[in-house]
Amino acid sequence: MSASLAARRAVTTVLATGALIGAAALPASAHDDDRRDHRGAQSSVVISDVRYGTAGRDRSARALNREWVEVKNTGRRSVNLRGFTLTDRQGNRYRFADFRLDGRSSVKVHTGQGRDTRHDVYQDRRHQIWDERDTATLRDNRGNVIDTETWGRRGSR
Repeated sequence: MSASLAARRAVTTVLATGALIGAAALPASAHDDDRRDHRGAQSSVVISDVRYGTAGRDRSARALNREWVEVKNTGRRSVNLRGFTLTDRQGNRYRFADFRLDGRSSVKVHTGQGRDTRHDVYQDRRHQIWDERDTATLRDNRGNVIDTETWGRRGSR
């Protein structure tokens, strides 16, 4: 009987310890949910893909719209990108208007002209922006760098 009692006490101690550890972890998780609008390294918004222009400098509308940077929301909650900016190495800048990016979705920011939709927005430019060697930088509405993508040098795209 004493062995059975000792075993029950040991199991009870282990279960109680697990419950305490689980309860201690719960506030940290809830705190993270309160910070879901935090930007920077914690942001769910990233540059997911880039298609840059060709060396021929084709200025046709079709060529300009084949050039884009894709911004993706990897999180589950939608994010309003109003005031976010996308810039290249030369300082060309696109500022998002009131644009809500749904969770787990993306939007392509095209260089040329077109009608904005949920999945495609247009900078309305008449010349190419993204070169064979360039950097795309995404900043939040406070100017904090959210993500950067560089290509065209050794070791990158």
